[in-house]
Amino acid sequence: MNDITTKPVILVTGANGQLGMEFRRLLATHPGYQFIFTGREELDIADRGGVNEFFKKHKIDFCINCAAYTAVDKAESEKNIAEKINTDGPANLAAACRDHSARLFHISTDYVFNGRGTAPYLPGDATDPVNFYGSTKLNGEKKALEENNDIIIIRTAWVYSSYGDNFVKTMIRLMNQKESINVVSDQLGSPTYAADLADAIMQIISKNNFVPGIYHYTNAGITNWFGFAKEIAAGMGTKCIVNPISTDQYPTPAARPAYSALDTEKIRAVFGISIPGWQDSLGRCLALIN
Repeated sequence: MNDITTKPVILVTGANGQLGMEFRRLLATHPGYQFIFTGREELDIADRGGVNEFFKKHKIDFCINCAAYTAVDKAESEKNIAEKINTDGPANLAAACRDHSARLFHISTDYVFNGRGTAPYLPGDATDPVNFYGSTKLNGEKKALEENNDIIIIRTAWVYSSYGDNFVKTMIRLMNQKESINVVSDQLGSPTYAADLADAIMQIISKNNFVPGIYHYTNAGITNWFGFAKEIAAGMGTKCIVNPISTDQYPTPAARPAYSALDTEKIRAVFGISIPGWQDSLGRCLALIN
């Protein structure tokens, strides 16, 4: 750790993505920390030597790995790059954190599960990805833990923000363009406002209570993509009609888990975090976008 007279240094990788951008927005409310934000240009997490040099140079105390290859369908054909970012990257960061006495928060996904469950998945439940993206993320968890088991892995799902490309912004664009849209209604899960996840991680850091392990974080409540879209439409006051369709009616290159709700009790109990309901958080995000 750094000398107590200096501010702890927090490295945020993938800083130009939606979660990374939410950490940038938290800068003003956390003046006790020094943040370093990196995109791929500043730090290629797939380059182990480069990662080690970066940690040595900047004396990192905490690393929050928001870097990920998240194009689920493209991952089926761009396997090499997906593996480098989602599997090799977390392992390299975990090793660097081990070697330089830093704490790692690695962000993973609900897609490590097969979606055949009927109750929210616990962190210890059996994993079984149904697509290549999910496989790279699961292997990233495993390889990171092989390098360093003193880390926190947070699986999340259905992430959206006022930044970047995501389901909420896509729906807003389509609803502004069309009289009606079709949205899948038979995939269940929980939306996650990236701002809430970023705030939860900063709460853990601020409490100085780092308890390694695998955790789940999503907003409270379960819905489907159709229900999510209907709530977006209501929040916008649009006249666009939202119609429910089945997964079979909307084929994609990568399979999707039919049920991917995550049980968040562990992260709430261990760190004393309260988690907002997904409708409330969506309302806050829509207010920012509007």
